[in-house]
Amino acid sequence: MGRSASRAVFPGNGTRRRSTVPRCGASAAVPRSAGDHALPRGRAQTVAGARARAHMEAPVTTSGDDGMPDHDGRRPGRGTGTEPVATRPARPHTQASWDALLIRRTMAEIAPVADKVTSYFYALLFVRHPELRPLFPPAMDTQRDRLLRALLTAAEHIDNTPVLVDYLRNLGRGHRKYGTRPEHYPAVGACLIGALSTYATHTWNPQAEAAWGRVYATISEVMTDAAAADGRNAPPWWHAEVVTHDLRTPDVAVLTLRPDQPYPFLAGQYASVETPWWPRVWRHYSFASAPRADGLLTFHVRAVPAGWVSNSLVHRAHPGDVVRLGPPVGSMSVDHGIDSGLLCLGGGTGIAPIKAMVEEVAERGARRPVEVFYGARSDHDLYDIDTLLRLRQAHPWISVRSVVDREDRHLHDAVRASGPWRDYDAYLSGPPGMIRSGVSALRALGVPAPRIRHDPVEDLIAAGS
Repeated sequence: MGRSASRAVFPGNGTRRRSTVPRCGASAAVPRSAGDHALPRGRAQTVAGARARAHMEAPVTTSGDDGMPDHDGRRPGRGTGTEPVATRPARPHTQASWDALLIRRTMAEIAPVADKVTSYFYALLFVRHPELRPLFPPAMDTQRDRLLRALLTAAEHIDNTPVLVDYLRNLGRGHRKYGTRPEHYPAVGACLIGALSTYATHTWNPQAEAAWGRVYATISEVMTDAAAADGRNAPPWWHAEVVTHDLRTPDVAVLTLRPDQPYPFLAGQYASVETPWWPRVWRHYSFASAPRADGLLTFHVRAVPAGWVSNSLVHRAHPGDVVRLGPPVGSMSVDHGIDSGLLCLGGGTGIAPIKAMVEEVAERGARRPVEVFYGARSDHDLYDIDTLLRLRQAHPWISVRSVVDREDRHLHDAVRASGPWRDYDAYLSGPPGMIRSGVSALRALGVPAPRIRHDPVEDLIAAGS
C-alpha cells in the first residue's frame, strides 16, 4: 500500500505532520453569496459521526458516496445516528488532543451556518478549479450533506484512529470510481480551509488552521494509499447487465445483475449503483442474496418520490440495460467464527441484506438459531415473505415472523415478547426511524451495544433516491 495507512497516526495522537494543504484564506475570489444557493441542507449537529469524507463524496468526493444503501429512507428527513460503521466501537476513555479540541470548536461555530459553509466551499472549488466540476453530479444537494458529514466524522473520531482509518480506507477505495486522483486533494483541502476560515470568525486562528491542515493531510494520505493499493487488485467500477427485472409491487423491483467480471462481496454489504440515465449520480443498495456460484447479484429497490436512481431502476430499467457498480462496502456481516444466535429485524427493502445473511448462514450448514422479524407498513409491503418462508421450511432452525404496523410499535412489541435476546447478535436494516427505535428497544432488553449491528442511520436517509 505504499506508505502504510496503519502508520498514519492522526495529529494529536503523538505524530506531528507538516500540512500539505495550500493556504486558502477568506480573500477568495468568490463573494460570500456566490455559492449560497448551491448547496442546501447541512447537519447542524456538532457530534454526529458520519464518515470522514474530508473531501466530500464524489470525485473528490460515502455510499455512498460510500454512504449507505436504500432501505426506504425518505429524503426530507434527517438522521440522528452517530455510527461511522455498522457497529460503533466503544470510544477510548482518553483526553481529547489539542488538535481535536481546535477542530471541534470550529465545527461548533459553523454548525448554525453549515449550509452557507458548504455552498461557499463548492463555489470556491468550482471557480478556482473548473476542471473538477465534471467529476461531480449535476445536482449538488446530496453532495453538500456529504461534506459536512465528513467534517463531523473527523471532529468526533479524530482521537479514535482505528475507527477513522478503517473508514477512510474504504472511502479512498470507493472514490476511484469518480476518477479521483492524488493531485485533487490539495485543491479540495485549500478550498475547505478557505470556507472554514471565512465563517469561523471567532474560533479561527493560526493554531486552528494548522490543526485542520495536519488532519486533512493525514486523511488525504490514508485515502490515496488505500486507493493505490486497491488499484493493484480491483477495477474502479464494474459494468453489470440487468438479467431480470421483477416488479414485486408498483414501487418495488427485484433486479438481478450479471457483472462483467468477478465481484467479491459479503452478505450484508452494499454497493453504489450508477444508471446510464443519470451519469455521476450514485446510490447505494444492499445485496439481497448471499454470493452465488453463478456470480449473479440481486438488489431490492424501492422508488421514492423524486428519486432519480431509484425511479430509473424500478420504472425504466429492463433486461439488457447496463449499469455500473462501485466496490462493495459495509461491515454489517455475519461472524462465522462463533455460533451465537442471530436476531434479525428487517423493514421494507431493508429485508434484502437480512435475507442475504440468513442465506449465507444456511449455505454454511451451521444450525445457528436465526430469528427473523419482517416489519412492513401493510400486507402489500411484505413482497419477499415467500422467499423467507421457503428458507424456514428448508431449515427448521430459522424462524420467520411478519409484523404489519405503520408505526413500528408492533414490531418492537413482538421482539420484546419473544426474548430474551441477551446472547444473540442483533442485525437491523430498514428505514432510519425503525433502526433508531429498534436499537433503543434492544438496549432496553439488555442486548449489549457491541452486539447490535446496523448500517449508519444518517447515510440511509441520503441514499434513498
